[in-house]
Amino acid sequence: MSEEVREAAERGSAPSPATVRRAAERLGTAALLVVLVFVVALPVMNWAPPPTAGDLAVANGVALLVGVVSFGVYGLTRVQSLTFARLVDLGLVYEVVVGLGIATAEVFATYDPFSVVRGVSWICLWITLFPLVVPTTRWRVLIAALATASMGPAAMGLARAWGAPWPDAQTFVYLYLPNYLAAGLALVLHRVLGRLREDVSRAQQMGAYHMIELLGRGGMGEVWRATHRMLARPAAIKLIRPEALSGRASATQRQTLKARFEREARATAQLSSPHTISIYDFGATEDGVLYYVMELLDGTDLETLVAEHGPLPAGRVVHLLKQACESLAEAHRAGLVHRDVKPANLYVCRLGTKVDEVKVLDFGLVALQSGGRLTGDDQITGTPAYLAPEVVRGDREPDERVDVYALGCVAYWLLTGELVFPGKTPFEVLYGHVEEAPTPPSERARQPIPAALEALVLECLEKDPEARPRDAEDLGARLGAVVVEEPWTEAEALAWWQRHGPKPPEKIVEAPAHVRTAFPAREP
Repeated sequence: MSEEVREAAERGSAPSPATVRRAAERLGTAALLVVLVFVVALPVMNWAPPPTAGDLAVANGVALLVGVVSFGVYGLTRVQSLTFARLVDLGLVYEVVVGLGIATAEVFATYDPFSVVRGVSWICLWITLFPLVVPTTRWRVLIAALATASMGPAAMGLARAWGAPWPDAQTFVYLYLPNYLAAGLALVLHRVLGRLREDVSRAQQMGAYHMIELLGRGGMGEVWRATHRMLARPAAIKLIRPEALSGRASATQRQTLKARFEREARATAQLSSPHTISIYDFGATEDGVLYYVMELLDGTDLETLVAEHGPLPAGRVVHLLKQACESLAEAHRAGLVHRDVKPANLYVCRLGTKVDEVKVLDFGLVALQSGGRLTGDDQITGTPAYLAPEVVRGDREPDERVDVYALGCVAYWLLTGELVFPGKTPFEVLYGHVEEAPTPPSERARQPIPAALEALVLECLEKDPEARPRDAEDLGARLGAVVVEEPWTEAEALAWWQRHGPKPPEKIVEAPAHVRTAFPAREP
């Protein structure tokens, strides 16, 4: 029995939607491949028929029928309401139908029943490979395989009805015994696949959670969609596998990466703001995979939001930034500096009945004010477009005001849809942060920006840390004092989400090139 079917039987429920979807995709692909094979093979057979060709009209008619059935099967696999049980039934019936089509085409288009046997039937390949398509129990695999193998004799019986003589016993055995041997081989292959699925399933267990689907790669490792095995609670698992710590990285770099990963989990777990991503679990597997489990969010990050919908109105920018400040204010009070604040790490989402709620993600570069840096001595780690000048210069220990500077860059992006310093290379961007004055956002924005908000954004972007708001709490309070002509209301937020609200993503795209990148520090 396959792992998906066995687990479903134990739970008394159907396999997961992801399992059903993958099986449907495989069956649909198999149906299209069958059409392709018949489309290629039959014209060749009609253009240059073999000397032993029989009634090609029958072969052509059967091929056309198999093609129509295949297109029908492909269409049914795209029906969202198709249950796993019906999908398996459809697949097994289709296996037998295609077997009949192959056997009929061979008998009427190629084989002389009394000639020397020239090899095994294509049915053997079809029977052997079909267990790869739809997972089911071994008995159903065997029954379907034997039924498909019997389509060879059935096609021979059909040929006899057309007037062809029945072959002698020896020829009959030579022709069709391989079909039944292939059915036995299919059963063996099914068993091997079942064990491989069990190995994969065990590899996808992280504590009490089962990983379902890879959402994306980048930065510290991989992110998977997962579910709790007992509570059926959806979650996201961030992990770093041992192979990510090997290769060209030195022992010190590998240890740094491990320490950074652990610090991210522990730092995030001690924060309780509703605008900080929630951590459910943290640990390591026996084979050295580090992981932590966090809430699965329904929304999008601010980088994608602006890229897809354009700059935001000032009222909404204030609304979103105040929430980010609330999360970072708690971190700052605890002596933590995020150091990688950027639109890609600020997620706007649905939370229950609330919409336009911000969650701060990815504390992987978090630093303790009293602790050492978790980077190499000769590197600047972070995102160039959002790095504070003092981080680039390396002339002082980062404090809360590097996060304030990054929030100023985020505000600039939300208001204008452009980076503060859009250089062609990372080094041009870094130079802009250190040496150039930012262009006021009102000169780039397509919508009016309140003077007080623009002044506050430019204050966050001051080169001198002492000239900025002292921390996220101070910035949040000053944002609350900004008066906008059209404040962002709950009704407006709800209306926007009803029109544009993103669905839970199937896959999170890999982070842009400027995300989580380390650059050599400049020589003093």
